[in-house]
Amino acid sequence: MQHRPSFPALIGLVLLFCVALAAAPLRAAPYAAMVMDARTGEVLHARNADTRLHPASLTKMMTIYVAFEAIRLGEITLDTEVRISSHAANEPPSRLGLRAGSTIRFRYLIRAAAIRSGNDAATAIAEAVSGSEEAFARRMNRTARALGMDRTTFRNAHGLTEEGHLSTAHDMTIMGRRLFYDYPQYYNIFSRREEDAGIARVRNTNRAVLDAYRGADGIKTGYTRAAGFNLVASAERGDVRVIATVFGGQSAAWRNQRIMELMDLGFAQAPARAAVRRPALPVYTPGDDDAPAGRETRPSGLVSRSLRPLPRPGAAPTLVASAPAPELLAAIEQAVGEALTPEPAPPPPTAPQVASAVEPALASVAPAPRPEIPAQPEAAVRPEAIPEAPAPEVSVATSDVAPAPRPEPVAPAEVQVALAVPPRPADPPPRDPVAPAEPEVVTRASSSGERLFGVSLGGQPSHHAAERLLLRTALSEVTTFENSLRRVVQRNGAYEARFQGLTEDQAQRACARLSARNIACETFGPSS
Repeated sequence: MQHRPSFPALIGLVLLFCVALAAAPLRAAPYAAMVMDARTGEVLHARNADTRLHPASLTKMMTIYVAFEAIRLGEITLDTEVRISSHAANEPPSRLGLRAGSTIRFRYLIRAAAIRSGNDAATAIAEAVSGSEEAFARRMNRTARALGMDRTTFRNAHGLTEEGHLSTAHDMTIMGRRLFYDYPQYYNIFSRREEDAGIARVRNTNRAVLDAYRGADGIKTGYTRAAGFNLVASAERGDVRVIATVFGGQSAAWRNQRIMELMDLGFAQAPARAAVRRPALPVYTPGDDDAPAGRETRPSGLVSRSLRPLPRPGAAPTLVASAPAPELLAAIEQAVGEALTPEPAPPPPTAPQVASAVEPALASVAPAPRPEIPAQPEAAVRPEAIPEAPAPEVSVATSDVAPAPRPEPVAPAEVQVALAVPPRPADPPPRDPVAPAEPEVVTRASSSGERLFGVSLGGQPSHHAAERLLLRTALSEVTTFENSLRRVVQRNGAYEARFQGLTEDQAQRACARLSARNIACETFGPSS
């Protein structure tokens, strides 16, 4: 007679199996590490650094890098409102808590992805930039190749385990270095312990290392069961900056301890002085799938230099200079020689000699004293003219043009040089247009209640450097910032250069123009 096991016995066997399974250690993820001198790119330590492993949320470093690139190219702004799809809203933890159909500013998505490591925020970034996560992943891979990350393949924007989604400790160390050097104006986001992400405040997943290690200022943590505990960290002490990467940590505490040991090793081996070899920004070549749905993006067609108007046709302009410079007189003499050269006869038996006289008139103009006119700051005062003195005649031959006598320049006086050319059948050769005078930049604050936005050019090492950057930018974009107020704000040990007093639309368009010229900028609103 066959005996069947009783129900309590079956329960006991199942419990015994579960206990044995729980007691068995999980297979440890492979370990890999690298330490690099960020200034030079020199590798100071490496172990399994080229082994392709699961990067987990280290992936978001590339997601954020491409987001910064899209801002620089004018494809999107930090204040663009992004509508959240159901695909992004349903991503598994960790999450910011986005809801399908809601809208949120692009800057908050970047904060949530960089600080909280939100998977829903990373997917929303991908869809906002490229229209879909698949298209964004292809752009991530193109960017990885441009940066020299040759053993990395991305399949998504957040780093959750997916077949073929792999990277190396070497490539992720490169990624950390490029974030620091390519987008220094945004890099401080990785050192913020806590930040507002629009719908919630988020805390940094790397705050343990930021608080425990002197000089640490980033960058990104990552964890999945397949990857283990990963981390790319960076620290600066004096003139030395070190970047270290760990893959396959056994726990968060073990990973943090190991990363600090690796950075200690890096600071011990890196030279105290080294020339910084800053990498060049990669040249972005858009793919056919880069443009988001419903929006056409042409980063390669952005205007890098404003068009200049052609000179108006008409009589040759009168040249006005502060003193008759040698280059100006030489140009006049050359023009005189060309003007006096006759048209060749149809059957020229011999080369005729033509001579004519050139009478350059030099008039010294002494400015009259300007009267004091109260309450009229823009009143025009014209100097009285002094009668012209006759100038000596100079004979000029076509084969040998003798230069007119050059008077000694008078520093305080303005000299008007008028060129008299005898009539001729053909029009004189075209003259190069006179370069316009340096524009006057007028900076004023707007009293409009709507002008509460501005453009930040990032932090500078000194107040003087920030002022110079503002002035240089204002001179190159006169019409863009003509209604703005230049201001230097000291924060976090740096001096932030700002243009304030703009509308939201003006600030976004101004930053897009600067980004097209590879000038880093960021718009801000009333709460910034």
